[in-house]
Amino acid sequence: MGDKQKELIHVVEDEPAVARLIGSTLENFGYRYEVFDSGGEFLRSLRLQVPQLAVLDLGLPDMDGMEVLHQVRARHRFGLLIVTGRSDTHDRVMGLELGADDYMLKPFEPRELIARVRSILRRYMPPAPDAATTAVRAARFGGWRFDFGTHLLVSPDGREESLSLAEAQLLTAFLERPNQILSREQLLAGREVSALDRSIDLRVSRLRRRLEENPVHAKMIKTVYGAGYLMAVEVDWE
Repeated sequence: MGDKQKELIHVVEDEPAVARLIGSTLENFGYRYEVFDSGGEFLRSLRLQVPQLAVLDLGLPDMDGMEVLHQVRARHRFGLLIVTGRSDTHDRVMGLELGADDYMLKPFEPRELIARVRSILRRYMPPAPDAATTAVRAARFGGWRFDFGTHLLVSPDGREESLSLAEAQLLTAFLERPNQILSREQLLAGREVSALDRSIDLRVSRLRRRLEENPVHAKMIKTVYGAGYLMAVEVDWE
């Protein structure tokens, strides 16, 4: 990707008018795109070519959009922006739980699409090399170990789990600033708080279920009402 505006984006959308709107908007801003009108066609295409980001409508004709999302996340790490109707609150929540990076509600403005696409692509850019960060490969906290390079989380009893990119970024934010209150704005890293505030709460909840014995009464990731979240651990760096 020599030209940062030439990322390939897959548009998975069965409504021709919506697909044309998304495609023309992406093209106007310099992105390459391909349209797939079914989940099966999209999944088959991934065997040959993987995009930098996919815009996935959850209402597909041939298979459940959640199943498409699940299959993608089981095999690939690229940006996922889901598209749902305004009434599909359950779909938005479930999509974020399954590893989508963000969502858009129909109908949407072209500039909203581009803003969200850019935000997701930034998160998937490789970090600039830095002596401090490249020297540190893992963190130990509360009996757990987290490897930054592989996103591997190892429990105190040795169980291993691979975190999604969104979960890994959230955990990294907490581990870099332990015992500090982090606002939702800080955890969102400059993204729109009003629209996406709920997504951070969902990811914190998901992280708690991995780390806490009793997620309802969390001892590690604490809610500071009216302020944000605090990770109450001591962190040792490797």
